[in-house]
Amino acid sequence: MAEVKVLVVDDELETRDFFSEFLTHEGFEVDTGQDGEIAIHMIDQDYYDVALIDLNMPKVDGMSVLKYLVEHSPDSIGIILTGYATIKNAVEAMKAGAFDYLSKPVKMDEVLMVIKRALELRNLKRENLALKKQLKKKYRFENFIGDSLQMSKVFRIIEKVADTDSTVLILGESGTGKELVAKAIHYHSMRRDKPLIPVNCGAIPEELLESELFGHEKGAFTNAIRTRLGRFELANGGTIFLDEIAEMSPHLQVKLLRVLQEQEFERLGGTKTIKSDIRIIAATNKDLDKLVQDGSFREDLYYRLKVIPIEIPPLRERRSDIPLLVHHFLEMTLKTRKKKTKGISRDVVNALVNYEWVGNVRELENIIERMVILAEDDYLTIEDLPERIRQTDSPEKMGQPLIPTEGLSLTHAVNEYERLLIIHALEKADWVKNRAAKLLNMNRTTLVEKIKKQRIERPRMDS
Repeated sequence: MAEVKVLVVDDELETRDFFSEFLTHEGFEVDTGQDGEIAIHMIDQDYYDVALIDLNMPKVDGMSVLKYLVEHSPDSIGIILTGYATIKNAVEAMKAGAFDYLSKPVKMDEVLMVIKRALELRNLKRENLALKKQLKKKYRFENFIGDSLQMSKVFRIIEKVADTDSTVLILGESGTGKELVAKAIHYHSMRRDKPLIPVNCGAIPEELLESELFGHEKGAFTNAIRTRLGRFELANGGTIFLDEIAEMSPHLQVKLLRVLQEQEFERLGGTKTIKSDIRIIAATNKDLDKLVQDGSFREDLYYRLKVIPIEIPPLRERRSDIPLLVHHFLEMTLKTRKKKTKGISRDVVNALVNYEWVGNVRELENIIERMVILAEDDYLTIEDLPERIRQTDSPEKMGQPLIPTEGLSLTHAVNEYERLLIIHALEKADWVKNRAAKLLNMNRTTLVEKIKKQRIERPRMDS
């Protein structure tokens, strides 16, 4: 533990030397200071993982040193030592930010135990903070792939709604990325430091879903041998994501409506009302308007959920995003699978763009992973595609120019295909940029930027 640095602050030389010798023997790096004034100067000059601070010292007392440590080195651990232990002093020290409070004469094995426990807790907090930063980075808005007009609208709504407490209803086919949107909203919200609890309402049998959501009391039903907290309680202060909300039974729809309206509920078999502080994000791949008309989904619940609706378009309606997604998924797969694929042929990208993608983005991601794993050559070619995709109409059948099949770098392939798509759209639109942008499901500004980047010019007509 040589990397752990400890500061011992005590006005008694014998105490300082005793602590220094013992802690050095245990593998710590130790500095000592004989009063509070010197200790504050040392804290300014160096970083200490742990500070053992005597409470009663001349000039500047230990409480002042502790407060200075907490303010100027908040990651450091302060432990108070004193020969005049009182409940009042202990409470004051803990309020000021001390990790613990030990009475002299202290047992050194107790000191060692407290230091180790404090370091473990500090390291756990660091890991949690790093994880939260990692999650926020993973679900930051820049990581959403796509510059089509439809996805640009989706991104803008997500960004606006994230830092509010409004209920969100995410609509879209299976595989379009509804859970990814829910996570992005949560990790950019004011509730980001609290739990995000997902529940797949379609994957849990109806008779178990009520207990799963609301919890149950001991004896509420057969085999309920102990009280169990439900997902709403576990999500308190955070967000609950109710996926496949259309599968919820009418009975549970009533209970959910009460949570939305009153922010309260009871556990199954219980009588105590539990207050709920949560944000609800729901999602479905069903047509809820039709289900409301059919009477299988409550109209009042539907409008309670649909405060902020976000519709995610299917992949076949935003084909201009597919080359970007291919690039992204290939890079991710190469990192996680440790493969050495160098690139992808242009006709593979063409085939992927022209495929119908019933399974949407999830299906595309799975196809890229499968191709990388099974590929025998350095470049992904048309032969690496599943048969059903290879049989998709080729670009030349769709009136697009034939693209060579030789391998090339992935970035080059994506750029070349983007260039071809833009030229094709411009030709169809008689080089009217507004019309071409609509054909590509892209806003005009983005299209103009891409035309400049690709150095695309309208061919001159011979006189």
